[in-house]
Amino acid sequence: MDNDKQAYFGKDLEAMSFAVNYHQWIVDEFAPYLGSEVAEIGAGTGNFSAFLLDAGISRLAAFEPSANMYPLLEQRFAQDRRVDTFNDFFETLSGQFPQRFDAVAYVNVLEHIEDDTLALRHARSTLKPGGHLLIFVPALQFLYSELDRQVGHFRRYDRRSLTEAVESAGFEIIKLKYFDVLGIIPWYIAFTLMKQTTTGTNVSLYDRVAVPVMRRIERVLTPPVGKNLLLVARPLP
Repeated sequence: MDNDKQAYFGKDLEAMSFAVNYHQWIVDEFAPYLGSEVAEIGAGTGNFSAFLLDAGISRLAAFEPSANMYPLLEQRFAQDRRVDTFNDFFETLSGQFPQRFDAVAYVNVLEHIEDDTLALRHARSTLKPGGHLLIFVPALQFLYSELDRQVGHFRRYDRRSLTEAVESAGFEIIKLKYFDVLGIIPWYIAFTLMKQTTTGTNVSLYDRVAVPVMRRIERVLTPPVGKNLLLVARPLP
């Protein structure tokens, strides 16, 4: 990851502020593993942070190194005593939080980090015994597009590459699933073939129309592939 804070843009455009149903779907998948104290890595302007707080956690440490996003994050939660915000890379500060958190969450963030395994080792050191690592990432390298490049993605994952990164960092995977199979085709057409580089209208429409349908389907049928991957893991002893 580039250590220039100005060059880090936090959450990619798959997780924009109006993707309400999408965010809720993700946090509901993570809810049984959150515990009370959570670290969110790459919190951006706090869009997903708000969903974590609504899920009932008692404390959130939100890390955002971007100089342009952090002031918005800080302002958003300035009056919320449950939230501590940090304008630095989590890896830089992780030594200050030994066995502190019940969960560490990377939502549309890990793909921005060049050495993902090293980052996850830092996360492991901050988890309490019995804590959980929560990851949501873009999937399928053939979907890699100009948009991915512009927002700073080093990669899109598949089950094998994400498993390798997580297990190499000293975790045992307890949940790994593809997510949003319906999103593959529109994403491929819009961003891989047509090379669009903005997502606003597309994400808003998809969130309102397709996500509720896909959520019902994937509740009973686990897709063999999907536009994203969702993972839950715990540290090995």
